[in-house]
Amino acid sequence: MNNPNFWRTLGPGLLFSGAAVGVSHLVQSTRAGALYSLALVGVIILISILKYPAYRFGVDYGQSARRSLLAGYKELGLWAPILFCLIIIPVAPIIVAAISATTAGLLGALTGIDAPLPVLVFVVLSATAFLIIVGGYGWLDRINRILMVFLTLATLATTVLVLPRIEWGTLADVSWTSDPTALLFIIALAGFLPNPLDISIPQSIWTVEAEENVAPQDRASLSDARTGFFSGYVVTALLAICFCIMGAGVMHSGSMEPVSDAVGFATQIVGLYRETLGTVPSILAAISALAVMASTMLVAFDAYGKSFTAAYQEIGEVDDPAKLRRAYIVIVLTVAALAFATLVFLLADFGSFVDLATSLAFLSAPIIATLNHLVVTRCAMPEEARPSAAIKALNIVAIAVMAIMTIGFFVL
Repeated sequence: MNNPNFWRTLGPGLLFSGAAVGVSHLVQSTRAGALYSLALVGVIILISILKYPAYRFGVDYGQSARRSLLAGYKELGLWAPILFCLIIIPVAPIIVAAISATTAGLLGALTGIDAPLPVLVFVVLSATAFLIIVGGYGWLDRINRILMVFLTLATLATTVLVLPRIEWGTLADVSWTSDPTALLFIIALAGFLPNPLDISIPQSIWTVEAEENVAPQDRASLSDARTGFFSGYVVTALLAICFCIMGAGVMHSGSMEPVSDAVGFATQIVGLYRETLGTVPSILAAISALAVMASTMLVAFDAYGKSFTAAYQEIGEVDDPAKLRRAYIVIVLTVAALAFATLVFLLADFGSFVDLATSLAFLSAPIIATLNHLVVTRCAMPEEARPSAAIKALNIVAIAVMAIMTIGFFVL
């Protein structure tokens, strides 16, 4: 672990975790435990396994080709980056709005500020847009590492303490397979778990940025990059299971229904820590949860800013750094404004709104997974960097499963 390459390549993996440990974990995984106890733990594990290859392809291509996945999309044909924009631009503001509502809810729950949710959302959106524009990859990477460590330790401790309350027999409960409501919730759960699949594009960019100031001969190997990402990915999956267990051990065992407003649900999340850790540690854990949600917002803004800027670069064939920087700023501000408008006009019930955002995120997953597969199998990159037959086969299975689930969503 003294290998500096490992710690450098761990950064993009932890950024992935920082983006993940937000709505998918604090909200959806906790709700999974609260509503179904441990019945969906196997589903959480399966989703994490199936979606892994498509994310890993972003690391493979970014590390070996030193380009973003969108450059690979352009190599497939101009249709590919255009298709990406067509399926992601309409849902990006809704996704950011859901993340913002969760963050604003935690802010209200922790501070006791009695303000309407749109006011709190405006505050967190404005602050995030400002910070992401004046900051950069290095600053984002450093703050994210600190916040993730504390929340991980607090969540692991809470999980261990709630284990005696768990109804372990619910692990074998498969009654949800015949419940349309549960199946729709699973699709919503899969949308953000562990992340929307379009995060694979900024993942490739973060992989490049992690070593942009490193001499070519000193860059990490592809093996180091894969190990760094895999380490962050395992932490992400483990935390999703922990939040499910927390929801099962405190909320489900206590017959506590998830409330339908953002501040109220955030208060319940804070209560999970308080009931198991005590007052002072729970306050620190809740502050860390808010900080990690803030980090999630920063990563989300940076992800969409970089993704759409890369699309602009590839589709418009723009190479001027100044123009690309201006485009990035305009995109970040536009996403913030559209997210606020989306929340004001669409948010009525917090849980339903989150389910809408996460379900819409899932509908694009089979397309993104297919495009990523085509890039690492057809585009120019070192042969030794191409995925193994096993990883390619797993991704093909994942594409089929996600396509079936997408069809099921419309049928249900």
